[in-house]
Amino acid sequence: MRIGFGIDIHRYCDGDHVMLGGIRIPSPIGIQAHSDGDVVLHALCDALLGAAALGDIGEHFPDTDPRWKDTASSAFVEYTIALLQQQQLQVVNLDISIVAEQPKISPYKRAIRERIAELCSVSPEVVSIKATTSEKIGFVGRQEGIVAFCVCLLDELR
Repeated sequence: MRIGFGIDIHRYCDGDHVMLGGIRIPSPIGIQAHSDGDVVLHALCDALLGAAALGDIGEHFPDTDPRWKDTASSAFVEYTIALLQQQQLQVVNLDISIVAEQPKISPYKRAIRERIAELCSVSPEVVSIKATTSEKIGFVGRQEGIVAFCVCLLDELR
């Protein structure tokens, strides 16, 4: 068994939506990023890559590489899952926390959970999505950005 931890942070910018967990959420703000800025899927990739000792998302998808410009982060997860399969590893469970003052995430938690389960080829029952605010403290509280954390457990393929 292997445990991984991932974190991702992005600034807000002008926009009309944010991508979280592969789900497009209407919002008066956007995410400043090289790709689609999906902090949930970026944290997920880092947790998975870390658990497998395969580096981090920046090594596999550098923001200096124009080929990743505006790429859907779901492609990063698909690539990462393929790497895990090559290493004979599978996802056992995922625990994800999103910290944001906006947008409100509760109405989208189920869809995010189901999309992540689909991307990782697991049951939604092994994917936990939690959301909280920072009680108006720090950069999240000032609505300057968003952060996501992910812990994962991997095991050998059976």
